[in-house]
Amino acid sequence: MLFEMDRRSPVIVQGITGRMGQMHAALMRQYGTNIVGGTGTVKAGAAQAFPVAETCAEIVARTGAVASIAIVPPAAVLEAVGQAVEAGIKVVVTVAEGIPVHDAVKIRAMTQAAGVTWIGPSTPGFCVPGEIKLGFLPDVSLAPGGFAVASKSGTLSYEVGRRMRECGLGQSIWVGVGGDPVKGTRFGDLAEGFLRHERTRAVVLIGEIGGNEEEEFASVWEGLGGDKPAYALIAGAQAKEGVPMGHAGALVMGDSGSLASKQARLRQAGVQVFGTMQALVDAMARDAAPVPGRAHIKS
Repeated sequence: MLFEMDRRSPVIVQGITGRMGQMHAALMRQYGTNIVGGTGTVKAGAAQAFPVAETCAEIVARTGAVASIAIVPPAAVLEAVGQAVEAGIKVVVTVAEGIPVHDAVKIRAMTQAAGVTWIGPSTPGFCVPGEIKLGFLPDVSLAPGGFAVASKSGTLSYEVGRRMRECGLGQSIWVGVGGDPVKGTRFGDLAEGFLRHERTRAVVLIGEIGGNEEEEFASVWEGLGGDKPAYALIAGAQAKEGVPMGHAGALVMGDSGSLASKQARLRQAGVQVFGTMQALVDAMARDAAPVPGRAHIKS
């Protein structure tokens, strides 16, 4: 379902009557997202910019929504996702940071059992540039194109996206997987979708030291016989051993999760790995440029 989303897909905002919910619902609609309503406190006689119901089941029944973005406090995310799953939502995005790990474990099990795509926690969201945006990815970094972007770090991906746009490059789809240890969608979960997605001509991973998602992606990509160009930037080269990083999932276990292990495994799978953002974007721009006699990536 994720790779089929576009501006026609009806979306609800859970928490739409809150200050942040109202603001981001308006911004997402301004981008082109088909925000059809949301959940929140229904006040008699109060003017609402969007249709509102107190339960997800009610607003989904009224609107036919297929996707949801939950803009609620961390402690309320488990209940919000549970309501979305029960209501028949197929894609749910949770942007809150600090979701308890035991709640994330329950959400992952619940969404997987129901066949629901969960993006989060601690994610800036998901976007098909020029079509739909669920979250708060900055418009200055977005442009329609042929590069699928998957990132653990919102900040790094914003800058990569901005530099891509300056080079005339764009994205076919953008997924912020977040940096928590337990999450809904991992790099490896996206590999087959990227490979089959017609608008995607190449794949860009923006990873970091810690965890094993990059190595996991490499194994899946290799197993699928991924024949699209793939690029990766791994952040954390200067991180000192033993010093905590910002993301809860940035844990190095022995050799697994280290910069060297990620780079080696990705290269073994045919992924080009770069040490700086500019080197990454320069290579993408070079490969996208038409050269007589050579196939190129349609940006």
